[in-house]
Amino acid sequence: MHNIYDIVIIGGGPAGLSAAIYAARSKMDTLVIERSKFGGQTATTDEIENYPGSIENCTGPQLVERMRKQAEDFGTKFEKDEILEVDFTSKIKELKGNKDIYKAKSVIIATGASPKLAGFKNEIELRGRGISYCATCDADFFTDLNVAVVGGGDSALTEAIYLTKFAESVTIIHRRDKFRGVKSIQEKVFNNPKIKVIYDSVVEEAIGDGILEGLIIKNVKTGEKSNLKVDGCFVFVGYEPISDLFKDKIKMNEAGYIITDEEMKTNIPGVFAAGDIRVKSLRQVITAAADGAIAATNAEHYLENEF
Repeated sequence: MHNIYDIVIIGGGPAGLSAAIYAARSKMDTLVIERSKFGGQTATTDEIENYPGSIENCTGPQLVERMRKQAEDFGTKFEKDEILEVDFTSKIKELKGNKDIYKAKSVIIATGASPKLAGFKNEIELRGRGISYCATCDADFFTDLNVAVVGGGDSALTEAIYLTKFAESVTIIHRRDKFRGVKSIQEKVFNNPKIKVIYDSVVEEAIGDGILEGLIIKNVKTGEKSNLKVDGCFVFVGYEPISDLFKDKIKMNEAGYIITDEEMKTNIPGVFAAGDIRVKSLRQVITAAADGAIAATNAEHYLENEF
């Protein structure tokens, strides 16, 4: 006979761990299932400066380890497993993992999203060593330095403008000959003396021995290659929600993000979503943690009324 948990949380990043702290502290029988390492994207972030109360030299791994320990101290159970299939059709939800089947009265989906890679050589090797996917997280480390931005969508342009508050210069590398999207954002880019744009170009390779020193750029029309000396490279070619598992099981938008209300409720009673997996405007540790707290609190209300 399988144990039926009050709350099963899929995903052990800040949203999932925050939900676990709130759920377990309210004496809910709580399980967190994580397929790889706890902490999600935060675990790959060297320094976290913008999370309120982050102590000096607070690293991503340290912060999430404290969150995990806190959840554990309140009684949260943890399982390393990959969920392969979910059944939300009955009141008791069923999650089929690689190792086991889990049953729950309520489920919080906190599987997150991952930044899309641009796909150039050494991108993964130099991630966190000059290559970043979040200006809000890392801009400060590039104060008075030269950085590049890869991408040409609204988010890339907005992040490039943000980076000019810190960096000496910002070079946008865009594969097309013009930007699409919001004209007012484009105007800000063109009017900013710190920003220059290289059109019709892609990054072919990141150069650096353990730390980024420059980029090899290729013009897609002429094939000509050039070397751009930069200290940082911010890649903004979009995010991928980690939501394939929930396809046709829950309401999502076209991009694959789960739709919730402000109580983190999905269209399935007893199923909540929190953090980067859901439709939202700001994807940061603080908003993920807030989502987790709201999801757990509303899951508790659901359990009180339904069971």
